[in-house]
Amino acid sequence: MPPVTPTGASAGTVGPPTWLPLAAVSVTLTFWASAFVAIRHLGESFSPGALSLGRLVVGALCLGVVALSRGLPRPTRRQWASIAAIGVLWFGVYNVALNAGERYVDAGTAVMLIQVSPVLVALLAAMFLSERFTAYLALGLALAFGGVALIATGSGAAADRSAIGVVLCLLAATVYAISLVLQKPLVARLPAIHVTWLACSIGAVVCLPFAGQLVRDAREASAVDLWWVVYLGVFPTAIAFTTFAYALRTMTASSLGVTTYLVPPLTILMGWALLGETPPPMTYFGGALALVGVAVARRKPRTLAAGPPVPA
Repeated sequence: MPPVTPTGASAGTVGPPTWLPLAAVSVTLTFWASAFVAIRHLGESFSPGALSLGRLVVGALCLGVVALSRGLPRPTRRQWASIAAIGVLWFGVYNVALNAGERYVDAGTAVMLIQVSPVLVALLAAMFLSERFTAYLALGLALAFGGVALIATGSGAAADRSAIGVVLCLLAATVYAISLVLQKPLVARLPAIHVTWLACSIGAVVCLPFAGQLVRDAREASAVDLWWVVYLGVFPTAIAFTTFAYALRTMTASSLGVTTYLVPPLTILMGWALLGETPPPMTYFGGALALVGVAVARRKPRTLAAGPPVPA
């Protein structure tokens, strides 16, 4: 997801229409929520690696058009190392793990698990960026992972199978959190769109070993499913990242972070309407407890934890 470094308008300039930031946020959240549903739908047609490669190639091409229109990026060697790590972890491992996880759990359950990312970010920031480890963070961690435990054990007869999906989704959340900590010093010196495009392109390269599987899956997939892959690359990836970056320039990160609590209900509603799936009853309680944990961990302002989690 784009970096959490909003910048204010310079003095004396005319601000954008008040409805534009709200429209940008609405577009971002809707596309991100729909991504979980699309991934779940495509789980029977595309393997996790093939779906990741297809989405990232489309996303990198679209992001490249926007990024190159703003000039060529010139990262230093050290910055390239961080961008490469983000590309491997955030775009490579994250996408493959999430795609695999949604073969075992429904879209609503997956998004509630990913929502623990800000707690992990706050923990990593306390460990590696010298941010304070507060009582709020400790309590938030306990609540969030208590919610995860409820999600993992709340699927009845399918608990063993769902546990695999829970672990994979938590892996996705963890590598995202690591990537955001790596990203913090980068975005202070490089444009957000360039960092996102380069990392997405590296993620696509990392997923190239799945090219043969992508070709085989694409041959057997229906035209509708192929369009869903294109949709994932264009809308939840390229367009949603762009509208989110715009929203960050016109809103505070903390205000924008609150809006991401809308992603789980949006995903659950879309999953019910399009796939006829809803999370098991206990998952709602676990998801609510996890979100309470995130809110508690954010009780004290923190630069990274205030940023929204990356949905899909």
